[in-house]
Amino acid sequence: MIVVVGGGPAGRYAAMRLAAAGKEVRLVDKRSAGLGGQCLHEGCMVICALNDVARLLDQIKSFNKMGFLNLSTGFSYPILKSRMEEIIREIAGILDKETKDAGVSVIFGTAELKGSSLFIDGVNTPAEAVVIATGAHPYIPDIPGSFFPGVYTAHTILSMKDLPDNMVIIGSGVIAAEYAYIFSNFGVKVTILARSTFLRALPGPLVDEARKQLSDVVIIENATAREIKGNSEVSGVLINDSEGTREIKTDVVLLAAGMVPNTGFISGIALGKDGSLLVNELMETSVPGVYAAGDVTGFSHLTPIARLMGRRAADTILGRISASEPLTVPQAIKLRHDLAFCSNPGIDGKGISIPGPAGPGTFWQVPARQTGFSMVGFDKNNKIISLSEASPSASVAMAYLGWVINSGIEIEAFEKFIEVHPSSDGIPWLLKYMNGKKGMTE
Repeated sequence: MIVVVGGGPAGRYAAMRLAAAGKEVRLVDKRSAGLGGQCLHEGCMVICALNDVARLLDQIKSFNKMGFLNLSTGFSYPILKSRMEEIIREIAGILDKETKDAGVSVIFGTAELKGSSLFIDGVNTPAEAVVIATGAHPYIPDIPGSFFPGVYTAHTILSMKDLPDNMVIIGSGVIAAEYAYIFSNFGVKVTILARSTFLRALPGPLVDEARKQLSDVVIIENATAREIKGNSEVSGVLINDSEGTREIKTDVVLLAAGMVPNTGFISGIALGKDGSLLVNELMETSVPGVYAAGDVTGFSHLTPIARLMGRRAADTILGRISASEPLTVPQAIKLRHDLAFCSNPGIDGKGISIPGPAGPGTFWQVPARQTGFSMVGFDKNNKIISLSEASPSASVAMAYLGWVINSGIEIEAFEKFIEVHPSSDGIPWLLKYMNGKKGMTE
C-alpha cells in the first residue's frame, strides 16, 4: 500500500496517478471540510469567488459614473460568504467522488511521520511508500498583538462576520494585492503595509498597472509594523516608515506575509531552514521510500507546480521517467484585470509593448486609458524570452504563451497564427509586428 498525506492538488494528483497504475493507495487528509487543500478552501477558489463580485462592483461604479446606468453597489457580505461556502462544499464533494472513483481510498484523520515510520491517528501503518503533500500555512509575523480578535490570515479571513470600515493588510505580495482590490471594492478603506517594495516579484510594468487598479488603496512601502494596538478588538497598527513612528487606525488586520510549510508532524527527515521538506529532482526526501510534493517542499505556492510535483513523485515510485522542468512558469494576479507574466530567467534581451486593445472587458476602459498592456521580450535571435500582459483574458492566454517559451518556438512561427477577434489580448499583434521586423535586434 502507498499512503499519500494531504488532499490538495499535489496529493490528489499523485494518489490518482498511482491508483491508475494499479497501486493500492490510501489518501489521508485532516481537513474535515473535504479534499481540495488550501487552493479550494482558503486560496485560489476563494479569491476567484470574491474577485468575481469585486470586479462586478467595480464595473457598476464605472458605468454609474458614465451616466447610462444607475444601480446601487450595495450587497450583503454575510450572504455572499454563505453562498460561496456552499459552492466550495459542492466542489469538495465532487473532488472526493472523483478521487474515490479513481480507486483511491480516502480517510480523514491525522498523520505523524517519524523517519520512515508512519502513524495514522496514532496507529503504526506500514506502507510501501509515503508521499507527503501537506501544503503550507500563513506565516504569523512576530508582532505584538498578532493574536488579537480582528487579526486574520488568508486561512481565517472567512471567519470575519461582516465588512469592517477599515482594513490594514501587512504584506507586499500577490495575496495582499488581491485582497486589497477585493475589499476596497466592497467599500472598505484599505491600507497595505509593505516591508520593502510592493509586488517586487512582478515585472515593473505590471507593478505600475497594479497600482493603477488599486488607486483607492493606500500603499505604504518600506514600512515596519511594530505593534497591533487594541484590547478586546483591534484599534490600529503602530508603524515605522519614512514619516517616523505613527499609528494607523483600523478595525481589522489581514496578515499576508508569506507561507510556512506544514511539517510540524514530521521528525527524522531532513528539512530546510524554512521548515520545508528537502527533496531532489525525483521528489525523494532524505529517507528512502518517503517523497514530498507541493508547497510542503517550500518550492512554490502555485497549484500547477504542485500537480507537476505530485505527478513526478508518483512517476518516481512507479519507475517512470517524468516530464522535464519547464523553463518558465506562467503566473497571474487577479485585480480588475488579470496581470499575467512568464519569463526565461537569466537571458538578456529587448522588449516591445503596446496598450491593450479595446475588446471584451476593456471597451469601457478606453476613456480612462486603463485597457492594460501587452509586452514581449526577445533575444538577439528573435526567440521569445518573456511575456507580460494586463487584460481580462491574460491568465488564459499566458498559459499557452508560456508553452511557446518552453517549447523554444521562434517569432517566425507566428506567421501562421490567427487570433480570435474581438479580443483584449494584444500579444498576437506584437508577435506579428515583430515577425515583420526581421533583423530589428541586430
